[in-house]
Amino acid sequence: MANTAAGQGGGDAIRSIAIVGGGTAGWMAASYLARTLAHANLDITLIDSSEIGTVGVGEATVPAIRDFLKAVGLTEAEVLDATEGTIKLGIHFADWAEPGHRFYHPFGLYGVPARGVPFHHYWLKLRAAGHEVPLADYCLCTQLAEHDRFLAPPERPGSDLGVFDFALHFDASKFATVLRDLSLSGGVTHLDGRIEAVEQDPQNGRVRAVKLADGRRVAADLWIDCSGFRGLLIGEAMGVPFIDWRKWLPCDRAIALGCEPVDAYRPVTTSTARAAGWQWHIPLRHRIGNGYVYCSDHIEDDAAEAVLRANIEGAALGEARRIRFTPGHRDRFWKGNVVAIGLAGGFLEPLESTSITLIQSGLERLVRLFPDRGFDPALATLFDRQSRLEFERIRDFLLLHYCLNRRLGEPLWDRMRTMELPEALQAKIDAWRAQGELVRYEWETFQDPSWLSMYAGFDLYPRRYSIRADQFDVAELRSTFERMRAAIGDTVRLGVPGHAFATQLPQRQTGMPRQFAR
Repeated sequence: MANTAAGQGGGDAIRSIAIVGGGTAGWMAASYLARTLAHANLDITLIDSSEIGTVGVGEATVPAIRDFLKAVGLTEAEVLDATEGTIKLGIHFADWAEPGHRFYHPFGLYGVPARGVPFHHYWLKLRAAGHEVPLADYCLCTQLAEHDRFLAPPERPGSDLGVFDFALHFDASKFATVLRDLSLSGGVTHLDGRIEAVEQDPQNGRVRAVKLADGRRVAADLWIDCSGFRGLLIGEAMGVPFIDWRKWLPCDRAIALGCEPVDAYRPVTTSTARAAGWQWHIPLRHRIGNGYVYCSDHIEDDAAEAVLRANIEGAALGEARRIRFTPGHRDRFWKGNVVAIGLAGGFLEPLESTSITLIQSGLERLVRLFPDRGFDPALATLFDRQSRLEFERIRDFLLLHYCLNRRLGEPLWDRMRTMELPEALQAKIDAWRAQGELVRYEWETFQDPSWLSMYAGFDLYPRRYSIRADQFDVAELRSTFERMRAAIGDTVRLGVPGHAFATQLPQRQTGMPRQFAR
């Protein structure tokens, strides 16, 4: 049978891509597309303006960043060396459940399952028998973070007890520079210029070209909008509206301020709850990244900055940056021949370091669904559906952090604790409360161990454990749990201090398989 479809290699093949906007999203797009589509001989151009600053999101990441680095031909060692970067084993949450309470969301598994039963049901059985052993004692990743130690994850762990992963902290502007240099060496063209007008096809609305302030005209087949919150192409030119999620995630502002490091580096991002939001602490080698994400309904900007300045560990570096944002996403991420990546497509507060993850997954999705110049709408429809689901799943995970709080008498936290939750999230919580069931939906970014860390971290326990856990009696479980805890302790003692490993890593080669992130 003859093949009548015009493939990507036919006359309708896309020959040129223009990326509007630099920064993290733009240069991630340029480097990724140039590398993964190198065989297609595409003409890739990135247009940005040195007159326009960038938000600079994404100093903390999740382990999926290592997949991206591998895809573009970089090692973790190279990036850490060039970006003043450090190692991240997870997130340390302070005061979220209530003042004085803390827990970890680690990049690792808890315990070992047995006879087809997840470990946490055995843990719940011991709790029901009066043996309240902390879940965190059975996560190697958490214990490494708690004791400021690091080990390279084994390529072939002997059991789930040894499974963990790591991510990176880095200076976002330096990371963008690394990717820019990589992109240019890979054949990407960089134009510095301010876009003054967008030229669209009067028949179908697709973008034909942009005109720069100096008179240059740039044409392309496919356009990647990385223009940040503005959404120059997807919003202003294509008219795609923005879906506002402030009814669920009311924090709408942030203040960022670096400071000198004083305390020893720890291999975690720290998130500390405040009366009107939360504060981040990201340790880099040359400075600490600090920020206060807050709800403008509950605190004025000047007061928020005062709170941040009063809670940094060293002398402030530079001026504080004030950022206004609306949580949510575009109604469509792909319209015509324009695909929105990064802030142009949407934004969720960086509570779980998902900004770069969303850039990365958007690019992976685009390459998988890469169109020809016919731009079959079925591809855009699928891209939009998957993107919306990904945003919704992350939104619900962020909401979980807020809705389980016990910070009584604080307006923001009272509001979050008593709000009506999205149906999918409420169903998850109900299943956990009923019998410790961990529900997984399509396009989940955060998997079962992440949800378990939140439930246990906020002291939310189910009414009963699974009957399947009765395959072992309490005495057997206690003995097994003690052996697991001892094995984790022995392994932690083999690690090196986090700051020492970070300084040695540029001479090392890593490349372990991904275990976490999506």
